[in-house]
Amino acid sequence: MFNNDISIDLGTATVLVYLKNKGIVLNEPSVIAVNTETDEVLAVGNAALKMLGKTPPHIKAVRPLEDGVISSLTLTREMIRLFLAKVMSYRIGHPRIMMCVPSGITDVEQRAVIEAARDVGARDIYVIEEPVAAALGAGFDISMPHGTMVVDIGGGTTDIAVLSLGGVVVSRSLKIAGDEFTEEIIRYIKREQGIIVGPVTAERIKIEAGCVIPRPKECLCEAKGISLLEGLPRSVTISSDMLYDAFDDLVYNIIERVLEVLEVTPPELHADIIADGIILTGSGALIYGLDKKISEATGVKVQLADNIAECVVRGAGIALENVDSTSDPTQIFHKKAYITD
Repeated sequence: MFNNDISIDLGTATVLVYLKNKGIVLNEPSVIAVNTETDEVLAVGNAALKMLGKTPPHIKAVRPLEDGVISSLTLTREMIRLFLAKVMSYRIGHPRIMMCVPSGITDVEQRAVIEAARDVGARDIYVIEEPVAAALGAGFDISMPHGTMVVDIGGGTTDIAVLSLGGVVVSRSLKIAGDEFTEEIIRYIKREQGIIVGPVTAERIKIEAGCVIPRPKECLCEAKGISLLEGLPRSVTISSDMLYDAFDDLVYNIIERVLEVLEVTPPELHADIIADGIILTGSGALIYGLDKKISEATGVKVQLADNIAECVVRGAGIALENVDSTSDPTQIFHKKAYITD
């Protein structure tokens, strides 16, 4: 991989940029703040995240990606451009860019991702499905005739895939992931406590106290918001014991898709999956007890990957490096490689 080659995990919640020999050079929220009266971009990433829910009417802090795909191409292009400007000192000339996409992405959505990368001056653009990148980033050799099962839970999508011989044998994608767990906390506190909290508060509670099975020791978090009855600021204490039942429907849907993939996986690959286990990647997989829930439901051991939140972007970097060592990039990416004009 040349020094100006870049892999980008363009996530609903977070954007990660990886350079070989440099590692992760950017890890910031997928948020951009815009003045709607002048169309001026005011902030991006961490600075924009601080503005969520705190702006006057003419300023909007938004996430330009929803459920793992681009909802605003204009804002996404600008966000990518500004993020790459932050790491510009690491590269020379026009980069080759490897973009990570969900396995269930449509051709139209994929084209939007490619156009966003093209707009920042990329020389060549490639795309790789997130579960493929996740497996590579987790250290698995998927080029062999051996079954590897990955469940990648990001912010907007959960991608489930069985891989072998460098490609996807069977996959499913659903739009239930980390952000849905955050939204469920907002709904729970509103329903049970009569208080409206924002997404930043709910995300903190998810990280500190979220769980899908009871924790050995109860965790407590303070939530500050607006009382539905009084319209005044109020605070309430939320415990981990309150939350795990609230996530039942979300966990059920994820497990149902995992079981569906296992049911249609060729029998010859089942022995490999049983031996190696199911690999969980993505920051959404970190919610306490999710690995145990999936293992109990499937009867297959489940392991969390090392550097779990970085597997996808690191795997994309590995794939981009291998572009130079194979005559058929589609063997690695499963999706076609796109070259700029």
